[in-house]
Amino acid sequence: MSVVTLGEGAPKLSAEDVKAIATKANLELLEADVPDFQRLLGAIDQNIQDVLATDDYYPVPDLAKYPRTEIHIPEDTDKGGWATRCIAKCTSPSSSLLAGKTIALKDNVALSGVRCTNGTAAMEWTPKLDATIATRIMDAGGTILGKAACENACLEGVSDTSVTGKVHNPYADNYSCGGSSSGSGRLVATGSVDVAVGCDQGGSVRIPASMCGIVGHKPTWGLVPYTGIISGEATIDHAGPMAKNVKNTALLLEVMAGPDGIDDRQPPFLPPGTLEYTKQLDEFSTSTASSAKPLTGFKIAILQEGFTIPQMDPNIHALCSSAVTKFTDLGATVTSISVPSHSALIWACSLPIAGGRQGTLGDATGRKGLYLNDRVPIVSGKLTQAAFDALGPGARNQYLRYMFVEEKYGAGLHGKCMNLLRKMNVRKVSYLPACEK
Repeated sequence: MSVVTLGEGAPKLSAEDVKAIATKANLELLEADVPDFQRLLGAIDQNIQDVLATDDYYPVPDLAKYPRTEIHIPEDTDKGGWATRCIAKCTSPSSSLLAGKTIALKDNVALSGVRCTNGTAAMEWTPKLDATIATRIMDAGGTILGKAACENACLEGVSDTSVTGKVHNPYADNYSCGGSSSGSGRLVATGSVDVAVGCDQGGSVRIPASMCGIVGHKPTWGLVPYTGIISGEATIDHAGPMAKNVKNTALLLEVMAGPDGIDDRQPPFLPPGTLEYTKQLDEFSTSTASSAKPLTGFKIAILQEGFTIPQMDPNIHALCSSAVTKFTDLGATVTSISVPSHSALIWACSLPIAGGRQGTLGDATGRKGLYLNDRVPIVSGKLTQAAFDALGPGARNQYLRYMFVEEKYGAGLHGKCMNLLRKMNVRKVSYLPACEK
């Protein structure tokens, strides 16, 4: 569909500008067509100027209802756990699910008036909006105590790359917390907060949860709205709860989950009762309290390819295998499954173009949802040398991969990878009892 709006006296682009645009695209225009394109391009340029002059549409928070005070960069960061401190809460919460509980937000989650580093000095951003999940936490009576440090551009699995400094393991200084939600893992483990929000694309909730000895949950894709959170890549963005126990993890998930009408990854409707995670957990705990095998009737699949990763540490292999045995002891039926195409190969090839555009450059073009327009102008187009130098190794690698893949292969590679990833979700897999693997 082409919409043309030309009024009398519509502005014209110069013939030289029209020809320059065509030349840059390696095109030649018929001389007779140049005057038409002068008017067409001039008209759209005027329309664009009119749109840019219009106020943007942001969900501006009501600071009387959701006040935030004591915003500061702390001297005592709990050995790297905190990036920024504040106190933010709701004066008239709509529920008491999180009453009396303290929360830390990962430092890629927007909280109006509080800096959001995304773990890097490559760009500075103090948002004007609150992420949906931040508002929901305050509406549930929770008190946000600040932003937890995260690793550089959220692209590291260690805890020594953040612009705010090294995050020490809660049990041993100078050892890793894991990343990229490093600060969230530490702050929960040390008791600085009751629960924390992490974000996970390739393990960024699960790795620090494991290394800090807490519970971390990567929710089903699209269950928790990512509105107002700096994206890594839309098809793998997950915001999830982190806590010392399963009950509080379920509680925070219940507060955060559900469609917000903005994030295009979410279903418009969920059946009643779907989000009652704490009730479901309580019912399960009550019904199995006296059972020696509370997981009887549960079927758990173990992906065989997950144990054949090159250079996997044998201690990790042994720990995971031990956990599988515990599931069996508790009554679950554990089955080993094989998905031969399941590897990091396709994921690694799919990430550079979409991740480079969305995560590194902040370009979410083509999606419905809330655009972080007060941040995008800082990082749009190409990175400056200073911005590139401020990135960590993972983010530099992603950006250069983006430039390489975009130039050599284009969007076709990403499209094929997406189709192959979808194939993994629908193909039949082979099943063998765990004892035969």
